[in-house]
Amino acid sequence: MKEYESLNEAIKALSGSGVEIEERHPVLGGDINRAYILRLSDGSELFMKANSRKNLDFFRAEVLGLAALKATRSLRVPEAKAVGTDGDSAFLLMEAVKSGIKKRGFFEDFGRGLAAMHMADTDSFVQGGRYGFTQDNYIGAGYQKNTAKDKWIDFFRECRLEPQLERASRYFDETDRKRQLRFLDRLDSFLYEPERPALLHGDLWGGNYMTGSDGAPVLIDPAVYVGCNEADIAMTELFGGYDRAFYSSYWKSYTYAVPGYEDRRDIYNLYHLLNHLNLFGGSYLQSVRAILGRYETE
Repeated sequence: MKEYESLNEAIKALSGSGVEIEERHPVLGGDINRAYILRLSDGSELFMKANSRKNLDFFRAEVLGLAALKATRSLRVPEAKAVGTDGDSAFLLMEAVKSGIKKRGFFEDFGRGLAAMHMADTDSFVQGGRYGFTQDNYIGAGYQKNTAKDKWIDFFRECRLEPQLERASRYFDETDRKRQLRFLDRLDSFLYEPERPALLHGDLWGGNYMTGSDGAPVLIDPAVYVGCNEADIAMTELFGGYDRAFYSSYWKSYTYAVPGYEDRRDIYNLYHLLNHLNLFGGSYLQSVRAILGRYETE
């Protein structure tokens, strides 16, 4: 996608030389970027995310992630329109998705759609291995390493858990560190190598989907990579979970399920808890310790 050197340049390229921003309305939600609805002089609207100029790479990564999700033709994602810088700011312009009321069967459709996404071909999303992504990206403000690996457990250990544990090292005592090493050494006794790699949204908590004007689910704010489908499902359950119809529909639709997901769920959510520990502080430390302690006894 072309990068623009000013917001006005991007607006003109998208909508024509005579079109200008008439109104800019802040949108609440999210703790990383500023967000706005832009109302243009031709009557159209755009959704804009903004951050400091040095964080332009956040938006480059999001463009790639949205394009990957869209390529699976499974669930709707907003269309990225333009990215660039304007003075001290970086911006991402996107389709302004109108919110609606969930239609009947919303969560059943959501579950089927996510299963389809997880069963889509992933060959074009990783080079040099089965797991990872075309480039590193971000989960929230956290840097996410996506180096290609042939084995899922190697990827999850080396590109997910180890970097987060290293960043969080200041929170851990010697007992914690020894427990972590034992856990990482035994990871292949807890996880399995998937029959089929899956393109993951990567950050699928309840705040990262919305209801479109047609009442159907829309995925937003991805942290995509190719991994094990269970990592996405686990994240949906970390902060309260989705409607039960979602899970029933998903597992009925997903062809490659392996028994014992409930025993693996907390391992996948350990990654997200570590990321929260690194981003938001020590209130997540006990949850991290509890998971490590649980698997030490198994």
